[in-house]
Amino acid sequence: MTLLVTGGAGFIGSNFVLDWLAAPETRGEPVVDLDALTYAGNLANLASLQGDARHVFVQGEIGDRALVDRLLATHRPRAIVHFAAESHVDRSIHGPGAFIETNVEGTFTLLEAARAYWAKLEGDAKSAFRFLHVSTDEVYGSLAPGAPAFTEDHPYEPNSPYAASKAASDHLVRAWHHTYGLPVVTTNCSNNYGPYQFPEKLIPLMIVNALAGKPLPVYGDGMQVRDWLYVGDHCAAIRTVLARGRLGETYNIGGWNEKPNREIVQTLCALLDELRPDPAGPYARLVRSVADRPGHDRRYAIDARKIERELGWRPAETFASGIRKTVRWYLDHTDWTAQVQSGAYRDWVATNYAAR
Repeated sequence: MTLLVTGGAGFIGSNFVLDWLAAPETRGEPVVDLDALTYAGNLANLASLQGDARHVFVQGEIGDRALVDRLLATHRPRAIVHFAAESHVDRSIHGPGAFIETNVEGTFTLLEAARAYWAKLEGDAKSAFRFLHVSTDEVYGSLAPGAPAFTEDHPYEPNSPYAASKAASDHLVRAWHHTYGLPVVTTNCSNNYGPYQFPEKLIPLMIVNALAGKPLPVYGDGMQVRDWLYVGDHCAAIRTVLARGRLGETYNIGGWNEKPNREIVQTLCALLDELRPDPAGPYARLVRSVADRPGHDRRYAIDARKIERELGWRPAETFASGIRKTVRWYLDHTDWTAQVQSGAYRDWVATNYAAR
C-alpha cells in the first residue's frame, strides 16, 4: 500500500508527506515522492525523513511519461495525490509558459499514465485506486464584497495565467473521469499558510523582510480579501477526501478566515513585536504601499460546508492559533529561510518589486 505524491518537496506537498507519515490513521503507509525540485521545491523540507524507508524521493517531471510509467509499475501505488504545480500568480504574469507546461501539459501526461496503470489493475486494487487532484479557489475568479462565498458549483472565471492553467487542469481531471471512468476526486483550497512556505508569498515574505529590516510591500490599498487556511488543516482535509470522498466530486477546502491583506500584515507585525522585538521600533514602520499587480482579484472566499456535511471535516486551527504557530516556526527556523534565499529568489524579488 503506497501513495505516489507529486510535488512532495514543495510547500503544501512536503507538509502533506510529513503529516501522512506521522498520522496514526495512515499507519505510516509509504510515499513515493516525485518532485522536479524547481525553485520552490526544497529537500530540506523533508530532512527529518532522511533514512526513512517509508519515503522514496525521485527527482523528475510529471511530464516525463516514461518516468511516471516506471514509478507506477515499480511501486504500484493505490493512489496518486497530485500537488505538483507552478503556483505563484506574479510569476505567471511574468512567465506564463511554465504554467501551461506544468499545470496543463504535465497534468495531462500524469492523467494518461494513471489511466493506463488503472486499466491494468484488477479486483479490489482497481476499485480502490484514486487520483486526487489538488487545486485552488482562484479558478472561480473574484468575488464582490458581500457576495456569497465560492461553492463547488460556482462557474469558473480565472483571471490570471496561473488561475487559467489550474482551471484547465481541473477540467482535464473532470473529463478523464466522465470519459474514461478514471476514479478522480478534486479539491479546491483557499490561501494556505504555515511552515516551509517559500518566501515569495505574502506571509513568509513579510516575516522574512521584517526580521531583515526591509520594507514590507503591500499591493495597492491592501484590501484584497482572502480566506486563510492553515496548511496542517489542509493536509487533514486531503486525507479525509482521499479516504471517503465521492468519485468525480469536487470539495472546497477553506479555513473560514476571510481577512484583507493589510490586516494580515498588521497581525504579523504585532506578533513579531511580541516575539522578536526590534530595537529600531515597531515593525509596522516598515510597511510600504506599492503599485497593484495587473488583474489583482479583490476577494476570494470558500464555502466549505460540503466537505463538513459529507465527510465531517472542519479546520482545527483558528487564524489566531495558526498564524502564531507559523510565526514561531519561522523564528525557530532561520537556517531554513537562509538556505532558500538563493540568488534566484533575490532576483525574483528584485524583478517583481523594484519598479513598484
